[in-house]
Amino acid sequence: MLDSMDSKNLSEYRKKLEARKETLLAEMKSHNIPGSFGNDVDGSSEKTDQAEEEGNSQAIAESLREDVNEIDSAIEKIQRGTYGVCEQCGASIETDVLAAAPESALCHSCKKK
Repeated sequence: MLDSMDSKNLSEYRKKLEARKETLLAEMKSHNIPGSFGNDVDGSSEKTDQAEEEGNSQAIAESLREDVNEIDSAIEKIQRGTYGVCEQCGASIETDVLAAAPESALCHSCKKK
């Protein structure tokens, strides 16, 4: 864990993570509802539009699920006392990286690789 990380900092990161998770879950819920083109999908362009919209919604929902999983992992690390340690090299994750993205699992150097 970061040497400069105290319980107040951890609490702030946790609050940010939990707030972001709630936002993502609400967004996921909105994307899981398929678009409605009504029951009169007659033309091939309407069918294509509907399939494209459903595909886009599924891709967005999957991306949001991945973000939620990263947040859950970061919260678990806070609970285990390993938050702020790079998963790749074991170094401390810089505070500016965590401030920008508290779910970060990698330090700046490893992100660049």
